[in-house]
Amino acid sequence: MSITPEQRLAQIGVTLPPAVPPVAAYIPVRITRGTAFVAGQIPMREGKLIASGAVPAAVSVPQAVECARQCAINALAALKAELGELSRIRQIVRVGVFVACSPDFTDHPQVANGASEFLQQVFGDAGKHARAAVGAPSLPRGAPVEVELVCEVE
Repeated sequence: MSITPEQRLAQIGVTLPPAVPPVAAYIPVRITRGTAFVAGQIPMREGKLIASGAVPAAVSVPQAVECARQCAINALAALKAELGELSRIRQIVRVGVFVACSPDFTDHPQVANGASEFLQQVFGDAGKHARAAVGAPSLPRGAPVEVELVCEVE
């Protein structure tokens, strides 16, 4: 008997928050032909950003890694709200990570690992994914990191 993603989350001490409602004209998750597209999630916790500003000027790389992890947690909360059960996720296909940063910043992959390593911790091999990690001059609401997911679902 395999462990469910919800049981894995409990083991690592993570409780999914309520899904963050959209802040503009979009929906949090769109499912089509067995693929779930999760809208970009920012590092909200208890209704507020856990950090704001650009990396590394206002937000340290370790803080940005934690922000990426929180974005992934919020993405799973959106998926749970849409799917009912995270065990309906067959695999994480792709993760897109956007980092608000200075033009000379080059540690995007390290920041993105906050999301990637968390997803692999929760889903094991099914959490391994393709990924893009890119810099941006700014992100919504002053967030330092934004994460989007594409998943295969049943």
